[in-house]
Amino acid sequence: MNKIYLDNAATTAIAPEVIDVITNSMASIYGNPSSTHQFGRTAKSIVENARKSIAKRFNVTASEIVFTSGGSEADNLILWNAVTNLGVTRIISSRIEHHAVLHTIEMIEKDLKISVEYVNVNEEGCIDLIHLEELLSENNQKTLVSLMYVNNEIGTILDVKKVCELCKTNNALFHSDAVQAVGHYALDLQETPIDFIVASAHKFHGPKGVGFAYFKKGFGIKPILTGGEQERGARAGTENVHSILGMEKALELVYQNLDADIEYISGLKNYFMEQLSINIPKVIFNGIPANSLESSYSILNVRFPVDSPMLLFSLDLKGIAASGGSACQSGSNTGSHVLNAILSEKEAMKTSVRFSFSKHNTTEEIDSVLGVLIDVLKK
Repeated sequence: MNKIYLDNAATTAIAPEVIDVITNSMASIYGNPSSTHQFGRTAKSIVENARKSIAKRFNVTASEIVFTSGGSEADNLILWNAVTNLGVTRIISSRIEHHAVLHTIEMIEKDLKISVEYVNVNEEGCIDLIHLEELLSENNQKTLVSLMYVNNEIGTILDVKKVCELCKTNNALFHSDAVQAVGHYALDLQETPIDFIVASAHKFHGPKGVGFAYFKKGFGIKPILTGGEQERGARAGTENVHSILGMEKALELVYQNLDADIEYISGLKNYFMEQLSINIPKVIFNGIPANSLESSYSILNVRFPVDSPMLLFSLDLKGIAASGGSACQSGSNTGSHVLNAILSEKEAMKTSVRFSFSKHNTTEEIDSVLGVLIDVLKK
């Protein structure tokens, strides 16, 4: 049985070149970056060179990059700092954020008694920018806006430049979970001056368990992990040297051929949409996937005309990996919180599947998946 992997929004295959960098560094670089002897100094130098390389890709300085265990930790570091360190007393977010943001905001609201408001979202997953402007202008509380760059379930892209403008006009801070954007789009944080972003290496063919938080220069950082002075006091714990180097290499690789990869993956997604529309009557696509400027080229969320609770299981039996929502929600019996927020109860009850693509997928694989879907849905 040939296996077909269409769950790249959950995680991606590690690039062979990245594996080489990691394994070679494991064999030769084993000093603790906090040690003062030459083994430690060598490890420290390599970590700092990687920090500079990563920072340069986003047109920021190395001091603005904090290495973390991934996107969830980075979101937590930023959100808690905003309230406990930067004077934020109100957070504006949306109901379709990743749970690393939503659940953290809920905890902060409960523990620290801050004000939390949620901006309206339409049925395509687009933020109501007029409502956001109204929320920002209605009072002068110190506010943080937390809205994700690319929605991980339906692929809708935020108008980040407009949100930056609104935040600047209203003296608000702006945090964006950019896990589905970093490594997929070119980001210049001088042209698009977001105050805080997060990234996770395993979303762009790097290793799991490593990512980073970007804090715009001038914002102090208090650690949420304590017990050491690593990461300039922002995060305790010995740096994951080998994975940091793997992340650096993964970013180098994805940005080398980004335009060509976008064109190729977009072609796969569009072909799949076209064939689904032809072969499965009344199929609907969640979000706005036909709009290449407002939807991720690698994510396609498909709503089938009937409720088929065994569909994902049937696909898995055929060796096809896809997702019913974000991978973080696997095992949930409440369905996708994103789809529940943007669809009617009747439509949200229908079976929706997220297919997400990479440069490793092929048209032949798409045809195979299509055949399985047609066969399963006929039963």
